[in-house]
Order: sequence, then C-alpha cells, then structure tokens
Amino acid sequence: MSSGDHGAQAERTGLAWRRTALAATACTLLLLHTAARRGWGTTVVPVVFAGAMVITFVAIGSIRERALRRAETPKPLNPILAVTTAALVVATAVALVAVR
Repeated sequence: MSSGDHGAQAERTGLAWRRTALAATACTLLLLHTAARRGWGTTVVPVVFAGAMVITFVAIGSIRERALRRAETPKPLNPILAVTTAALVVATAVALVAVR
C-alpha cells in the first residue's frame, strides 16, 4: 500500500462507519417514535439497545479511523469491541421481536 492510499483507506473506513451509525440513528429514531405512540412501557427496551448500538458504532468508527491514519500498520479491531457490537445488534433484534 502506498503512502497516498493510506489516508484514503482511513477515510473510506471512517465514512463507512459513519454511514452505518447514521442508518442506525434513523432506525433508533423510528423506534423512539413507535415507543411514544404506543405509550412507552416495554417498547422503550429496543430504543435503549438501539441507542447503545449507535454510540458503540460511533466510538468504534472513530477508533478505527484514527488507527488507520497512523503511519504504522494498524492493529486489528479489539475482539471485545467486536463482540460488544455484535451483542448489541443481537440484543436489539431480540428486543424488537419480544416487544412486538
């Protein structure tokens, strides 16, 4: 990889994480709207999980982008962060199915 492409890779990765976080934010807002129309109660549970998922996406995206912008070869994503993100996605899906 040339040094000119190194910055482009970091930018592409950062943009991909931002797009994912933006899409998750839109879904979270739709869930929030649904919870408000249904009178809150248990419908808030998926909203909380989805909100945590958005925060995780933003944090991991910025961590990865910063790691890729450094001159040295970046380390792989921390497995704890990957498992946390996957667990939040699954928890949100389960909560959505359970609340329906």
